[in-house]
Order: sequence, then structure tokens, then C-alpha cells
Amino acid sequence: MITLKKLALRAVFAGTAVLGLGLGTAQAALPIQHWTLANGAKIYLVATNALPIVDVQVDFDAGSRRDPAPQAGLASVISAMVEKGVRAGKNGEPALDQNALGEAWADLGASFDVSAGTDRMSYSLRTLSDPALLGKAVTLASREIGEPSFPDDVWLRERERINASIKESNTKPATIAGRAFAQAVYGVHPYGQEVTEETLARIDTAAMRQRYQQLIVPCRAKLSIVGAVTRAEAESVATTLLSRLPATDSCAPLPAIAPVAALAASKDERIPFDSAQAHVFIGQPGYPRKDPDHFALTLGNYVLGGGGFVSRLTNEVREKRGLTYSIYSGFAPGLDAGAFRVGFQTRPDQAEEAVKMSREVLAKFVAEGPTESELKAAKDNLIGGFPLLLDSNHKLIGNVANIAWHDLPLDYLDTWTTRMNAVTAADIKAAFARKLQPQRMVTVVVGGK
Repeated sequence: MITLKKLALRAVFAGTAVLGLGLGTAQAALPIQHWTLANGAKIYLVATNALPIVDVQVDFDAGSRRDPAPQAGLASVISAMVEKGVRAGKNGEPALDQNALGEAWADLGASFDVSAGTDRMSYSLRTLSDPALLGKAVTLASREIGEPSFPDDVWLRERERINASIKESNTKPATIAGRAFAQAVYGVHPYGQEVTEETLARIDTAAMRQRYQQLIVPCRAKLSIVGAVTRAEAESVATTLLSRLPATDSCAPLPAIAPVAALAASKDERIPFDSAQAHVFIGQPGYPRKDPDHFALTLGNYVLGGGGFVSRLTNEVREKRGLTYSIYSGFAPGLDAGAFRVGFQTRPDQAEEAVKMSREVLAKFVAEGPTESELKAAKDNLIGGFPLLLDSNHKLIGNVANIAWHDLPLDYLDTWTTRMNAVTAADIKAAFARKLQPQRMVTVVVGGK
């Protein structure tokens, strides 16, 4: 008899073997099968028998950018409350509270998580591929997706917990700086909305149920599946996962969200705070993920501040001048233009010098772009490390889900290296000139008097 424990042990040993295969496995073609169910849900499948595991991610356009401003935090709250219990099932199953759900998942040796980001709400299932276990795990997940109970008493406790967390975070300079930066960069755009005790007070379980019914519908689902399943099995998994959501006669597009507005002028904000280190953010709106400059911006940012100790910012601000222990830059592209940000900590008495030097490095890079040697080093590192982004089911499901979410080409992972290799220094200079305006950036410094 094959027990759950034996299957789990097989998975562990198989995982070790797969990791040991190294680059060859990760560089092999990764065919993504794609089709649409009758209910409108879009399926993306990578069938692989390397491990007896199945990973599923279900995404909906229900992230925080869809929150009504007076109820900022609604998406995050909904994602947390989905895991707090399910009501009695349509097939006669009993209601389950949070503890009973936890025990049920433990008995299956599977896991299920719900999260909400700025753009999407994601449901993640991981289970062994043994047919009996897979079927039970998918059925249980379908109950959490389609039959959340949103219990009032649990929400009251959860709200108190979140309020306590907000109060604590308001004492931390990093949180204060991040909040001020987001509000300055995004303005009235939903990406800049702040979750407060006041916005949480306007959220009740009725609002959760109403919003859930509006946004979590089968026709808007994107399901990514990676693991030891056939196409027919994957379709069965997807159909079952969505089977308890209410059917819809039509699937009208959700209201359009205005793009993030470009900054009209620079903004400088200094917030006094009694701390040993000043927290500094410099940046502006960046670009949406589907922008054709993505590869050039990714490579260029590695040279500027994304490459750790080999980046220009680290060399100039840390190594040459000792103004900080660590400094970075990065883009955060989403469905809308996520922020570009330079971030670091420094002594309060050094903050202005560090800000000045960081701005100079940034302006010089935007004006001149990378050198050929910098570009080669960036390509060697990023392309050499690419297989490590695909060396497990967990990493692969994330990549496939991103392809699905952003409607990227199905061969995106297979052509990634070629497209990255094709980027020139001139491409990077032109892309940065199009996206960044060093003279119109937000600067936030929290610390000092």
C-alpha cells in the first residue's frame, strides 16, 4: 500500500534529483498549453512528471487597485478572510471553521493559500498528484474559492489584529517612508491608497460578500497549472476549482482604471524622526509590465542598482564614499506603471550628501547608459542565473502565472535568453531616457530633526 508518507518521501527525494540536474533541465523547452473553458476561464498548463506534485495558481483582477478609496484594504481583508472558514457546501458538506480547514489540509498533506496584491487576488494550491489525494485537495480548494463564509465574529477579531499591526508599523521609519513615497508617486491612483483604521472601519462582511460576488467569477479566472497531470486532468482540476462560484450570463469588462499620471515636477519631503538611520526613497512612476522596453530596463537597472555590489550606485555611494551599507534601485511593473525606486539607509547627518550623490549617479546613467563592459557583466549574470528561476515547480508556477496574467507570449521563457542577449547599450540608454526624468522625481527622507 502506498501511504501519503511514502508519497511525500518520494517527492522529497525526486526534488533533490531534479535540482541536481542543473542547467540542462531548466534550459529545456517549456511548452505551455493554453486553452479557454466554456465558462470563459483561461488555462495555462506545463505538464511535467519530474515530481509527483501539482501546483495550481488561480488569479482574478481583484487586487487592491480595485478597492473603493473609502474602503482601502478590502482586497487584502477578503484574501485573509477566505481562509477563515467555509459555509455548508452545495453538495451537503458541513461548514468548516479555520481550525477544521487547517486540519483538513494537514490530513491531505497539501497546502492552500490566498493573497491579494495591487493587481490580482491569487489562490495557490499545492498537492501530490496521487489521483485520490489530488481529487480531495481540489474539492476542498473549490470550497474555499466558491463557498467562503466570511464570519462576522472572526472579522471583528481580524480587524483588531490588523489595527494593532497598523499602529505598530506607524512607529517604524521604513513604513512611514514607504507610505509617503507611494502617495507622492501615485497621487490619487489606487496604487497609492493607504489602509488605515478608518478605511477598515468601513469594511464589513456584507461588503466582502458583495465585492467577492462582483469580481471572483469563472469567466475572469486565469488558471496556471504545473505538474504531473495530463491536459484532460488539468481541465478537470480547473473545472472543479471554479465549480462552486456562481455562473454568470455575461462577462462584461471591469471598469477601466486611469493610468498612473507622470509627475509634473519634483517633490521633496523631509519627515523628522528620532532614529539612528534615515530612510531614503527616490523615484517616480515607472512602466507597465507589457511595455516593450522591459528587457532593456531590466538589464539597465542591473547595472544601475539592481546588481548588488557590482552596481554603479553601490560603487559610488557605498564603496567610494561610505555613505550607506546597502543601496538598490528597481522597477515594479504591474498592469499599471509601478514605481521606479532607489532606496537606502544612512546616518541622518549624511542624508543630504547621499541623496545628492544618488541623484547624480542616476542622472548620469540616464544620460549616458551603460558601458559595454557593464552590459556584458549584466548579461552574464542575469542569463547565467536564469535557469535558477525555473528549477522547481514552485518557481515555475510563478513564471507561468505571470505569463498568463500579463498575456505574454507562450514561448516567453524559451525566448527570454535570446531577447535579453539582443539588448544593446543604445537600447538601454534610449529606454531609460523614455521612462525616467531625473529632474522630476520624488525624494522622501525619514529621519533626523
